[in-house]
Amino acid sequence: MAETVSNAGMTPNASSSLREDHRRKEHHWWIWIAVILLLVLGIGLLAILRRQKPKAPPPRPISITETNVQTGDIQVAVTALGSVTPVYMDSISPRVDGQLLSVNYTEGQMVKTNDVLAEIDPSPYAALLTQATGQFERDKALLEGAQIDLERYQSAYLKKAIPKQQVDDEVALVHQDQGTVKYDEGQVASAKVQLDYCYIRAPISGRVGLRLLDPGNIVHAANTNAIVVITQLQPITVIFNIAEDYLPQITRQLQEGNPLTVEAFNRDQINKLATGTLLTLDNLIDASTGTIKLKAVFPNADFSLFPNQFVNARLIIETLHNVILVPSFAIQRNSEGSFVYLVTPTNTVATRNITTGTVEGDNTEVTAGLAAGDAIALDNFNKLDEGVKVTASKPGQDGKDGQPGAPKKKGGSHKKEDPSAKDGS
Repeated sequence: MAETVSNAGMTPNASSSLREDHRRKEHHWWIWIAVILLLVLGIGLLAILRRQKPKAPPPRPISITETNVQTGDIQVAVTALGSVTPVYMDSISPRVDGQLLSVNYTEGQMVKTNDVLAEIDPSPYAALLTQATGQFERDKALLEGAQIDLERYQSAYLKKAIPKQQVDDEVALVHQDQGTVKYDEGQVASAKVQLDYCYIRAPISGRVGLRLLDPGNIVHAANTNAIVVITQLQPITVIFNIAEDYLPQITRQLQEGNPLTVEAFNRDQINKLATGTLLTLDNLIDASTGTIKLKAVFPNADFSLFPNQFVNARLIIETLHNVILVPSFAIQRNSEGSFVYLVTPTNTVATRNITTGTVEGDNTEVTAGLAAGDAIALDNFNKLDEGVKVTASKPGQDGKDGQPGAPKKKGGSHKKEDPSAKDGS
């Protein structure tokens, strides 16, 4: 009622102003509702858009190099450090005293058996030979005279002209002279030997070393120092040690009469120096190292092996034929063992567990897990996994070295590489 009275008492302008304010308040209320609706709609739309993530494009296939598993031959071999040892090595010392007149060899010369290497003054020993020969001739003449007298005494004894004792004395004299002659023969032979010792000859064929004594020096038989050293170079041997674990295989081959080949390589096992055969093995195993010593003989026609040279001896125990072979660097390893990445016909890769055997150079024998013709990956192992799509090419199609990602092979190398070093995992 108070409001009615108040409105009644208002002027027309005041009443119009109140109506205007009322209309403005009703207008603002609808604006706020519209803003709230727009905010709710925007938040909902944003949530829907966030839930709908764009689909990622399919991964691109990985480019790899593949090869087909093949069969072939592989050698069961063991490599060990060895030392070249001459079959014969002679240190020649003088056997008589005297002055060294000449040295008849040049340092490093190849000599043959009985070649004169040096000469000691022979004149004193030639004089002794002459003296011994003269004594021998004199005593031989005395023997001949005693034998003639003995014949006379025997004839006279038969005629009873002399007693038996005289004949017996003459027989004893003949025997005495015979002994003297034999002694003289020994003296002559000894003088000849002493004279021959003045000419120092090569007892074996081989290579002489550096000159150890010059002409004009006095040498003595009691001096043990050598005046020349000769080493035989053809043939020559190599001595090396291998683990006793290989002994049963080696003895089986030797008992069957199969010659075992031994190859000698240089220090880094790249260049093959010579090829020979196993000569023998020692009769004892070294208990401190668990190894046994072996000796191989080499013809050494080109003198590629030198005494006391260190070489890597590779003993070929046997050759396995028609076995599964894969490149060693294609084999990967994990906690479960060895495996390869097999390329399937659908151009995906699958891990295939394998069992490995003999390793020779860049090839490894696979005894289980693969068959001839299977395709395996050769590179990009760090990108491969079970079921990954790949695009495969053969070696040489997309790489300058024939096998992209593969280690370069050294020509003629027989060095065994550690397969674990190739692990791409």
